[in-house]
Amino acid sequence: MGRIYACLCPLWKVVSRSYRPGFGRTVSTTSIGNLYSRGPGKTTFTPARNITQRYSRSFGSVVAMEETPGKEENTKGKRQPSNYTEQAGPSKRARMDSPKDKSRHNYKHKVFEPTRKTVGFDQVMFNETSSYIENGLRKVQPYFFTFEAFAKGRWLGRTVMDIFSSEFRAHPPEHYEKAIKMGRLLLNGECVKLDTVLKDNDFMQNTVHRHEPPVVADPVQIVEETDDLVVINKPASMPVHPCGGYRHNSVIFVLGKEHGFQNLHPIHRLDRLTSGILIFAKNLSTKHRLDAQIKGREVKKVYLARVEGEFPEKVECDKPIFAVKHKLGVCRVCPEGKSAKTSFERVTFNGRSSVVRCFPETGRMHQIRVHLQYLGHPIINDPLYNSAAWGSKRGKGGIDSTSMNDILGKLVTEETERQSSGPSGDSNSAQTGSSESEHTPSEQSADLDTEEGAKVKGQGVTKSTDDLSSVDPICDECRVSRRDPTPKELVMYLHALSYEGEGWSFETPPPKWASEDWVED
Repeated sequence: MGRIYACLCPLWKVVSRSYRPGFGRTVSTTSIGNLYSRGPGKTTFTPARNITQRYSRSFGSVVAMEETPGKEENTKGKRQPSNYTEQAGPSKRARMDSPKDKSRHNYKHKVFEPTRKTVGFDQVMFNETSSYIENGLRKVQPYFFTFEAFAKGRWLGRTVMDIFSSEFRAHPPEHYEKAIKMGRLLLNGECVKLDTVLKDNDFMQNTVHRHEPPVVADPVQIVEETDDLVVINKPASMPVHPCGGYRHNSVIFVLGKEHGFQNLHPIHRLDRLTSGILIFAKNLSTKHRLDAQIKGREVKKVYLARVEGEFPEKVECDKPIFAVKHKLGVCRVCPEGKSAKTSFERVTFNGRSSVVRCFPETGRMHQIRVHLQYLGHPIINDPLYNSAAWGSKRGKGGIDSTSMNDILGKLVTEETERQSSGPSGDSNSAQTGSSESEHTPSEQSADLDTEEGAKVKGQGVTKSTDDLSSVDPICDECRVSRRDPTPKELVMYLHALSYEGEGWSFETPPPKWASEDWVED
């Protein structure tokens, strides 16, 4: 212990005396005078006192120490700058910290720069491909798209083939072997081999042939536009942001391509299957102001839903909501969940179903749908919370945790069957209706196969339209024939009718299914 103390005590005195902000990188010059004086084209060392430089192994930085009068500094066994003299220039570390090389990662090896550095969505992205209307559906022409991602920590030391075959199960290993041979998989901008081992800061690119799921062909209607806001009537089946298999069939891309809006900030979100009022801010000051109103529960929200059976005239549900699986977008009433409160009023009853006006006071995930299910009146065409997987009572009164695993398994089975015979290319839709959770249960990683990875770890790049082709020889979807969904199958009977805050109010017309004389086909 005595030896350890003798070694550490002098170092601690130095640190406590010489510490200034930025000490971890360079010497603080505020207390010891002008350590460096710069002249035209050179840097000289001009100590204000009798100062020597030494490297501290504990901190990896230059430490300034005052010499003891009458004693010669013993530098044996201590690291010194290779070019250190009385007129020394900056240390090696200081030279590395020059403006030309600020990144710490560049000390190891050169970092491959991503192809795109822009934030958000621009006209180049909007021009990636084109859309068209067919049989009441909005469809997107297939296009080549490159997902980009830096190597994750768990990938280091593993081969490219090992990573893709174990973590990206959307395709069999044979698909990635063909992609590598065709130059679709790149490492640091160059063709990669199957047995290449990934290192820190490696940059991977995976070019795929994208087939987006169709959405209903209803237009994105502009309800109102001001200098600060854009308010729209969102059609059902269309997510707000690119997610899962959706990109050009998203509200953000449609507003950019067809209405010229860019860099919009959503004030709130709607589930993909929900239609109605959606508010965007044009600037951050307006977004922050409205965000504060929503967080303070100062915004009155009104929704319409058509539910099973004869709904009571008035009822309130304040059961907490727990997210069972964020990946799947499944929630249930649970005492351990987050507080939630929704008030309901019956509008009409046609002998089989009721139109209900909903007033959510909180904003939990799937709140209205989960509370209606708990009350025994789920939305009549809710593919998730009115599923037979919840049992004969459809989840009325809540589900205990022991039964939830069986229910999740059944929901996964239903979704697998729906995808095998359902809409073309809808390989990422879990039919949960969540604008933030459009994933299939089997997805293991998203960085190089879905939009989420491109947003988080890199930027997606699309080849020019001249390179687009209708058929790709290694694309699985090009070889599969699926029937198109009907517009009815893509709509859920839940609509955001109006939003009202301090000094503003926006409302949309009610949908057809909410009319009193509506009859289900």
